[in-house]
Amino acid sequence: MQGVRFKVITANDPDIFQERLNRFVEELPEDVVLVEVKFSVAEGSSPLFAALVHYKEVEAWKE
Repeated sequence: MQGVRFKVITANDPDIFQERLNRFVEELPEDVVLVEVKFSVAEGSSPLFAALVHYKEVEAWKE
């Protein structure tokens, strides 16, 4: 599958995690579509917040 991409974003602090996720999404080019975002939290002495971002490059819409 051409143009399909994945990105894993992690952090131990929820605010840093949110900042990293926001920054990644904001920097995506206009010809990219978010397909799915899956979240996970691993509990422990220091919780780990994680997201798997699935995105795809697409052709520009032409009328």
